[in-house]
Amino acid sequence: MSDLLLQPEHAREPLQDSFSDEANPIGLDGVEFIEYATSQPQQLGQVLEMMGFRPIARHRSREVLLYRQGGINIVVNANPNDAQGATHGEPASAIAAVALRVRDARAAYRYVLEHGGWEVPTHPEAMELNIPAIHGAGGSRIYFVDRYRDFSIYDVDFVKIPGVDPHPPAVAGMHFFGIVQYIGTGRTYDWLEFYQALFGIAAIPDEQRFGIMPAGKLLRAPALQAGNRFMLQVIEPEADSLDNRERLQRIGLGVPDVLAAVKALRALGMEFVETQAAHTERRGAITRNYLGGVLFELVHSQP
Repeated sequence: MSDLLLQPEHAREPLQDSFSDEANPIGLDGVEFIEYATSQPQQLGQVLEMMGFRPIARHRSREVLLYRQGGINIVVNANPNDAQGATHGEPASAIAAVALRVRDARAAYRYVLEHGGWEVPTHPEAMELNIPAIHGAGGSRIYFVDRYRDFSIYDVDFVKIPGVDPHPPAVAGMHFFGIVQYIGTGRTYDWLEFYQALFGIAAIPDEQRFGIMPAGKLLRAPALQAGNRFMLQVIEPEADSLDNRERLQRIGLGVPDVLAAVKALRALGMEFVETQAAHTERRGAITRNYLGGVLFELVHSQP
């Protein structure tokens, strides 16, 4: 992935005029959903509900549930083949995909292929949308979605669960803040180049820090609307670590009052790490690791 290999000539097409903004070349406008692949959908659903998410819809043809709170969407994919690939056969759950909101999905997809993205072949079934995607960290996928306003992808691919509020309110003002990605030793520059070249996502000064986990490099994504910008944090392993796997490791959620949010989530059953190295404070908090790969970081942030 770090090689940013270009696609062959036959796989390219001219860029549209609407994608001339160098600071935001694909018209990025935030994150539409995060997808978990799991062999334990019921247990993962319980963890998500402890974080304030509620199941609101089922996929028409696959073992997939949509969870939501406020403006945050999480997709739980229990398809056996997807779970096997994302968790490497382990009875665990892992972040398998991120869907990016863009101005024009087709044009964005062609742009990232032109600039080195690796295509993921898609095989939509009848009555399913064909959502373009490229490969991300550790075998994950990065999708491109332009149906996120009045008419969304969920109106096509999902069926609402009867009697359920399709727009459950966010706990304690919770909103999407960012994603933490673990990378291989010496791979920081490769990933910074990848995100900058394909998405216009750029590193911010090291002195700018958020939350209680300050390791690695922080990157900020552009957005068509300022309120839809998000952060990426890329972290290399410790010098003595035996784990050099690259993966999307956790979701960052912003809250205006961390201590109030922790109190509300503890009332729902969520447990937080309280050690000398990481503990709840006004800047942030981190949950315990559930199901081998599900944890959340709270960060002080206004929506």
